[in-house]
Amino acid sequence: MRDTVDKVILVFGGAGGIGAAAGARLASQGARVVIADLDGAQAEVQAARLAAEGRQATGVACDITNPQQCEHAAQAAVDRFGRLDGVVNCAGISRPHDSISLAPADWARMVDVQLNGVFYAAQACARRMWASGGAMVFITSTNAEAAFPRRAAYCAAKAGVAMLTKVLAIEWARQGIRVNAVGPAYVATEMTQRNIAAGNVDEAQIKARIPLGRLAQPGDVADAVVFLLSEQANFITGQSLYVDGGWLAYGYF
Repeated sequence: MRDTVDKVILVFGGAGGIGAAAGARLASQGARVVIADLDGAQAEVQAARLAAEGRQATGVACDITNPQQCEHAAQAAVDRFGRLDGVVNCAGISRPHDSISLAPADWARMVDVQLNGVFYAAQACARRMWASGGAMVFITSTNAEAAFPRRAAYCAAKAGVAMLTKVLAIEWARQGIRVNAVGPAYVATEMTQRNIAAGNVDEAQIKARIPLGRLAQPGDVADAVVFLLSEQANFITGQSLYVDGGWLAYGYF
């Protein structure tokens, strides 16, 4: 996707997992990348890795549940590189829990990170893209469509992001801002490995459930993100692209 050259892309949750893969893939295409993450030190480490490869990147600390910090991250992109052309929101947490005993604070935290933060980040970035347009990609999940037990807050929040994607796409289309989502199934990230180790995920069962027979790799998701940010997707907005190995299509047990 060579048309990403000379674009400035802000990646929320870009210090690890899908976010790190997306940032690296975008940088390899020539984009100037701002890595925003709750772990500001790790964001700077990831940016330094890209810089060591000859890419243009910088890191900034950002808690996406804080609207002011989202504003700061968006402005940091403009201050550092002169403008903002694209946004990827990969920030997220996963904490499976029985619904009957789920504490209100845990419900609120999940929704705050997975849904509220997506809106705060999008709003802050749109203010800086209003006159020039651009593209946004939110990371949702197959759980926006398929319910899993012990994930009430997560599923509800991801479904909310899928609808938010549509609303922002139609509201901001006249400003030339495209808004899409990428929904992975299970991805081989550190977060997934922690859930496997904790017994929240049965890896063998999940692989058997996915028609393509494996977990997604972060790069699989990054490829979809890069496509949706590119000019090759310039008439695509308000859509959720599921990178799931056939998970949602498979209805047979």
